[in-house]
Amino acid sequence: MIKGRDQRMKTKGKMIAYWTVTSLLVFAIMLSGIGQLMQFGGNIELVTNLGYPLYILTILGIWKVLGAIALLMPGFPRLKEWVHAGIFFLMTGAALSHAFANDYGDYGFNIILPLSYAALNIASWLLRPQGRMIGNLPGNTEKRAKMQRLAFKKINA
Repeated sequence: MIKGRDQRMKTKGKMIAYWTVTSLLVFAIMLSGIGQLMQFGGNIELVTNLGYPLYILTILGIWKVLGAIALLMPGFPRLKEWVHAGIFFLMTGAALSHAFANDYGDYGFNIILPLSYAALNIASWLLRPQGRMIGNLPGNTEKRAKMQRLAFKKINA
């Protein structure tokens, strides 16, 4: 009886942690994307200091807004995997771009901020519930293996 209760508490705690971290990530990415689309808050200076064209703000802004929406949508575990990968590459790429351009900002802010978003992203990905994991969807692995066996039988027949 106690083991079941402990497991439920552990699962509930993990779910609370997941939604807290993911909500912070979605809020930060959405706000950043909207800021880039509207060209608010020094986004123009950040991009021009790095030597990128201004239209990159529109591209990044659209991808960020769409990614934030995708993380909140129910279902679509593969899409969520791609969003997490995209956010990781985007944020580490931003930090490296600032580092290579010697554009650290005050107290390293231009590097610390994107790396903190990348850390939030990793935490969200690690804490995701079982149903949001591609390889662990109920019955997914067995169904895929069965389909592959059938396909190989047809090829070899």
